[in-house]
Amino acid sequence: MPSHRGRIAGIITCIVLLVGFISLYSRRLDAITFTEKFYVPREETSVSKTDLDGKLNFGARPAVQTQTSWNAPIMWELMFDGSLYDRKHKEANTAVAITVFAVGRYLEAYLNTFLTSAEDHFMLGLPVTYFVFTDLPEKVQNITLAPQRNIKVVKVEKYSRWQDISMMRMKMISEVIDAVLKYDFHYVFCFDVDQIFKARFGSEALGESVALLHAHYYKSPKHMFTYDRNPKSKACMAEGDYYYHAAIFGGTCEKVKALTDYCYVNIMEDKLNDVEALWHDESHLNKYFWLNKPTKLLSPEYCWDESIGDASDIQLRRLIWAPKDYEKLRTR
Repeated sequence: MPSHRGRIAGIITCIVLLVGFISLYSRRLDAITFTEKFYVPREETSVSKTDLDGKLNFGARPAVQTQTSWNAPIMWELMFDGSLYDRKHKEANTAVAITVFAVGRYLEAYLNTFLTSAEDHFMLGLPVTYFVFTDLPEKVQNITLAPQRNIKVVKVEKYSRWQDISMMRMKMISEVIDAVLKYDFHYVFCFDVDQIFKARFGSEALGESVALLHAHYYKSPKHMFTYDRNPKSKACMAEGDYYYHAAIFGGTCEKVKALTDYCYVNIMEDKLNDVEALWHDESHLNKYFWLNKPTKLLSPEYCWDESIGDASDIQLRRLIWAPKDYEKLRTR
């Protein structure tokens, strides 16, 4: 009898998850509220046939790891010729989308600095569109943009807890990829808003599936990685390759959608079981990249925390963490 009840419960759980998954995939543009009509024609030229990463100098940085065990590059200063990447991507007219969430107090505290610093350093010379997800679209300030650069504002619901905002962004990113981005952009990068660009964050960072090494853990032994260890969570990991930071991830629209769908479905299954992963969407992202190896890793030069005492490996701070006052910023 108990096993019979268990089977019934398992079937019901599967049905609920299947309905949720179908609902996720069935949503299109009507699920996302843009503050204005949006269309950017994308030329069907791709730089993917050119193996730019094959020209990387893996020996240029002997003090750090420059390649994974599955031969994915780990991008550090001195390893690449930025002008080569830029030239090839300009020839291909590579279009890049950025998603960034500025909900509640985060909009006033960080968004303007994020956008203006990105205009100085992010993918210069390429068509870039910033998709700003916010509950306060009327408060998004106008900034001066370079040619072929755009900002599109997406109105979203404000959740009662910051943890829910963090986790539900996976659902929203998946929806906007399915509705718009996959038609108009070659790549999409997803950023936390509380960051400041300081130096080149260029086309060398583009790849099929891109993950970021966490600045606080890239030199730590694996037993110190803060994976979710709760066997009740879908994010639970007994082992892994690296500890990845969810502040930045990216890749082709297809690969980023696969990542966000995976995280969203597993977050919802955890919710059904009254479980919340240790580091929310970041825990699920780490599980995804353990099962689906990224094709390119960004070193902590691409997202550095100035509070870290030992910066001997960091030859160029491309982007840094902005100062944070969580007590004032986060919705409880």
